[in-house]
This record gives sequence, structure tokens and C-alpha cells, in this order.
Amino acid sequence: MAVCLSPTLPHQPIHHRCCWTPKLPSSSTSTYYRRPHRRISGASFTAISARASAAATTQGLDADDIRHPLDKQNTLLLKAIPGLNDIGKALLGPVSEQVMILQNIGSSVLVSENQLPELHQLMTEAAKILNIESPDLYIRQNPVPNAYTLAINGKRPFVVVHTSLVELLTRKELQAVLAHELGHLKCDHGVWLTFANILTVGAYTVPGLGMVAGFLEEQLFRWLRAAELTCDRAALVVVQDPKVVISVLMKLAGGCPSLANQLNVDAFLEQARSYDKASSNPVGWYIRNAQTKELSHPLPVMRAREVDEWSRSPEYRALSRKMFQ
Repeated sequence: MAVCLSPTLPHQPIHHRCCWTPKLPSSSTSTYYRRPHRRISGASFTAISARASAAATTQGLDADDIRHPLDKQNTLLLKAIPGLNDIGKALLGPVSEQVMILQNIGSSVLVSENQLPELHQLMTEAAKILNIESPDLYIRQNPVPNAYTLAINGKRPFVVVHTSLVELLTRKELQAVLAHELGHLKCDHGVWLTFANILTVGAYTVPGLGMVAGFLEEQLFRWLRAAELTCDRAALVVVQDPKVVISVLMKLAGGCPSLANQLNVDAFLEQARSYDKASSNPVGWYIRNAQTKELSHPLPVMRAREVDEWSRSPEYRALSRKMFQ
């Protein structure tokens, strides 16, 4: 019989979308990773500090500079759905908001200059580069490698990172994750992330809204997948190295600390190209769409390909010149 040592918390709808680990409508299992804690070496810490100084001189970044075209398109489609705002407000009340806030504060560690200062610096630097106010950052004990953002009306937004994700990634990769989460705040994804969770989960429990939720679920998941591509771009803007962002996706797809030094980003990109080739015919195209239709995130290989292609684009090069003069 398993013994649970962590407090049991009430299940509530959450104002977030888990932004790295793909989520299916039903629950899925994950592997628990453990490894010794690593501190930043002197050389790495100096490099991070140097980038932070450079960030202070970057030009202001606009959300549309990084917004993926599919994100723009699907956001317009969501806004065109009549009554969506009213439905979301009806399903979400101040009590559930308070539960989520207290639940997180009571079971996580708040990062600050005096608490896990290295992680605090990574967040502060990423926020400065993205030209956004730094949210609160919490580290939470959880065996599922993941990170997510909560943006509640009238409250300071905060990012939660699971300890297993900290153990799985290098510090530079972890900063890419933080930048990805900041991308949701930069592009005002919070309101739609809330609706995605409430409408696709909570609406089924409200009489008369089950059919509405079924109609909206496909629209929301399509938007969520597009929003993730935008936030991967935010991660690239901060770390300025596509291999770092792709490495995060590769590790979440099939990595663990004991195999980290054997993983090859170039091989993973070749795997992504093989997937594109295999799904280029009509049958493959149908299978790919069926495979991704109910996912909240694009497949890792598809995200890796998108990051690689954008990093080579004139659009990205122009943005880099604009920001880091």
C-alpha cells in the first residue's frame, strides 16, 4: 500500500494551462526523475549576469513580435464566439480563485532574492528581456515535470515550476521554461487559458452547458496548441539559442537525468523531419490530425521543428537585431 506524505488538497478547476507537458483530456502517467542538486558554476553564473546586463539595453519587445500566426488567427476566432466571456464568468467565482491562491501559497516555496536566488535571477532576467513585469515564482514538490502560469483577475500572476522539472533541466534550459511561461503573460493568454480549463472541465458539470462545452473544446484546444508555439518563440528570444529550447522539448518527450549527456538535439530534429515526411501523404495527414486533435499542446517534434524554422527566419534575425543592439 502506498503512503502519501504530501497533503491532500481539494480538486478545483485551475486558471492555467500546463505549458510544457502535453495534456490529454484524460489523466496520464509520468516518470519520477531524481538526481543530485546542481549549483551554477562560476562561469555559467557570469554568463547569465552578462546577459542580464545586456537585457537592460534591449529595445522594447511587443507581443506581436513573437505571436505565432496561428495564435493570431485562433484568438480572433475565439473572440468571435458570442457570450464566451459571460460563460467564463458564470463558471468562475471568487471562492475558487481564493482556493487556488491559498492552495499554491500553502504548499510551495516562493522564490525571491533571499530564497533560491539563482532561480530568482533567471526569472528577473527573462522578464526584463521580454519587457514585462516579473511575476511571482513558486517551486512546488511534484514528480511530474511541468510548469504553469496562473493569471487571476485583479491578482498578481505567478508561475509554478515542479521540482522534478528543475532536476531534469540545466539552468539555461530552465530559463527557457520560465520565458515560455512569461510568453503567456506577455501575449495576454491568461483569460483564454482560464476559459480553456473552466469551459472544458467545469462546464460539463453545469446543467445545459455540456453541449456548449463540447462545441468549445475543439476550438479552445486548437487555440491552446497555437499559443504554445508563441511561447516557444518567447523562450527562444530570451535564451538566444534554438538548441536550448529544443533540448527542453526533447527531454520532456523522452529524457531523464541519467541519459541527459547522451541526448542529441540534431538527431531529435532529424526525427522531426522524419515525422513530417511520414505524415505528408493523405493517410499520414489524417492520422496526424486525429493524433493532435484532442491534445492541449502540439507534439514535441512539431514544436521542435517550429522553433528551428523560426530561428532561421529573417523575421527572427530582424527581431534579434532590434532587441540586442
